[in-house]
Amino acid sequence: MIVFNKPYLTGNESKYLNKVMRSGKIAGNGVFTKMCQNYFQRKYNFKKALLTTSCTDALEMCAILLNIKEGDEVIIPSYTFVSTANAFLLRGAKIVFADSRIDNPNIDETKIESLITDKTKAIVVVHYAGIACEMDTIMSISKKHNLFVVEDAAQAIDSYYKGKALGSIGHLAAFSFHETKNVQCGEGGLLVVNDDKFIDRAEIIWEKGTNRSAFFRGEVDKYGWIDIGSSFLPSELNAAFLWAQIENIEKIQKKRIDIWNNYYSYLKPNSENQLFWLPNILDYTTNNGHMFYIVCSTFKERLSLIKHLKEKGISSVFHYLSLHKSEFFKEKHDKRDLPESDNYTNRLLRLPVYFDLSKKEQLIIIKEIKQFYK
Repeated sequence: MIVFNKPYLTGNESKYLNKVMRSGKIAGNGVFTKMCQNYFQRKYNFKKALLTTSCTDALEMCAILLNIKEGDEVIIPSYTFVSTANAFLLRGAKIVFADSRIDNPNIDETKIESLITDKTKAIVVVHYAGIACEMDTIMSISKKHNLFVVEDAAQAIDSYYKGKALGSIGHLAAFSFHETKNVQCGEGGLLVVNDDKFIDRAEIIWEKGTNRSAFFRGEVDKYGWIDIGSSFLPSELNAAFLWAQIENIEKIQKKRIDIWNNYYSYLKPNSENQLFWLPNILDYTTNNGHMFYIVCSTFKERLSLIKHLKEKGISSVFHYLSLHKSEFFKEKHDKRDLPESDNYTNRLLRLPVYFDLSKKEQLIIIKEIKQFYK
């Protein structure tokens, strides 16, 4: 069986985990946590980076930092993971869903302004498959209407928009280090703060609403409870595991991009015949090799292709279901049609992409896709 995903291990994970265990300091915010955070700040020009237990937690921290409350409206794409909406819904926000672009699954920036009301507080964009949303337009809209922008960059580590790292453009951003991501620690995330006014409070929320971090830096003589917060920071074990991955990020990225390019070059002739569609990498964005997908012509065709590949020992999977049509949200949605989101829900198919996928295995996958369309 060619699996859909297989977490990559560099070889140093156990070494660093043992180092933490021998140190006797296993709780969070230790040496490896600081090394990871400093790396992200330095490499990607993030003003402040805080490791979290998940991208979901990082998004929930964003909602708290923005003081989202009952009655506020937050615009997000419908074609995304449930955490993007849940984080703001938990604070009482009304979620307003936007459609995807016709040429890729990212939010359609031309549809955002018509959704803004006097209750809108934030725009949350999702860089699907590590491909950037059209951030100049989105930041211009946010400035015009005095709104905050949150980048859900769960899939977008080491990807860029016009030379700027994704996650460094909006006021806040969230990344994922789940085992399916390019660099991972099983479960993990990162909050990025790019607006100075949120930096101090972010650290307090991260530390359960206390100024504990300031105390350990010697900035205050005692620490106490001064704001709302939760236990958002991960253990030092997670950070040590992640550091082993970060050390190898260039090697990991090169391999994943090679895999992506192989798929694209071998499948492009079929795409040109409009048997299916390939990812569209626009001029303003780089590609971080996070995911490779094809868009089938119909829902039934995708089901048949999944079945065909499974019979040949190849695992392929569809992705998000439009949140505006979910069991939980469908009665709350304002009844607008979001046709492109539904198209990706019904037709997008993801192919295996992971570090240990061999060229031989990839050629088998490509051969079987071609055979199906023959």
